Amino acid sequence: MLSLVMVTSCVGDRNNRLTQLKGPDRFCTVSHTILFWHSNMDWGDLRIFLAIARVGTLGAAARTLGQTQPTMGRRLRALEAVTGQILFQRTADGFILTDEGAAVLGHAERMEEEALGFQRALAGSGGQLEGPLRVSSSEWFGTTILAPILATFGQSHPAVCIELLTDARLYSLPRREADMVFRIKPFEEPEVISRRLLHIPYALYGPAGSSSPRMGDGSGVRVVTMDTAFADMPDALWLKRVLPKAVVAFRSNNREVQARLCAEGAGLAVLPCPLGQCIPGIAAIGIGQKPPGRDTFVGYHRDLRHLARLRALLDLVIEKLAA
Repeated sequence: MLSLVMVTSCVGDRNNRLTQLKGPDRFCTVSHTILFWHSNMDWGDLRIFLAIARVGTLGAAARTLGQTQPTMGRRLRALEAVTGQILFQRTADGFILTDEGAAVLGHAERMEEEALGFQRALAGSGGQLEGPLRVSSSEWFGTTILAPILATFGQSHPAVCIELLTDARLYSLPRREADMVFRIKPFEEPEVISRRLLHIPYALYGPAGSSSPRMGDGSGVRVVTMDTAFADMPDALWLKRVLPKAVVAFRSNNREVQARLCAEGAGLAVLPCPLGQCIPGIAAIGIGQKPPGRDTFVGYHRDLRHLARLRALLDLVIEKLAA
């Protein structure tokens, strides 16, 4: 097994050149803190260290890695025993990095990036249209827009198993949490290849036959809008501006929930038009001004640019959706 031991002094001359080491240990990176490969440590324990550092509790870290909480605790104690350092302070609110833990966090993340890059490079060399492909999008986009395209793709390439992840979290392409991501926020990571895919118009919807509320008023109108965590979304701000006196009856970060509440008469809602047009019993309402639409972007890690199954799916998505 190869893993890490923390040494708090620098080995080398003033120009930071490392001297030759004797024995089984070899250096892997250089700074004021040096990490060494050591035969008594397990790489898997480093993943546990990173998971706990990111989420702050054993339970959440265990769910992230698909392990049990007792196993996580046992392996963390083993890691601390091998390194001879306490990496986390245990508190009532969770696990907080100690100074020693914080000192090696960046090194551990860089090692993880290299390991993931190794996996991506191997995956990116595959030329056969078979194997898994993990795709991420919002719930409504996955259900309304992607599902029909994925079904068509599956009929043409039955050996490819697509896993569609739909929630509000932004999955990381560099960490290989997803192979292809669709989202309304542009990608800024330098290792991600992305493009604008399409512009999605939005509209104000209500039960079929609803009368139009008066622009700039909204008295007596009930609305369904985004939850407070997403209150600064362009459509939520627009709704607040054009119907300032409307009563907020329901909040949800799920567009499909908003659409269903609207269909049940709970209130007016601003929805993406592709979704609103699919919901029986509701219709777009004109009030003299349209809500802002949103651009949708697709991205994937550059190491996967030669992955045949990813390229095939991307080509189909662009054919069906690109403006």
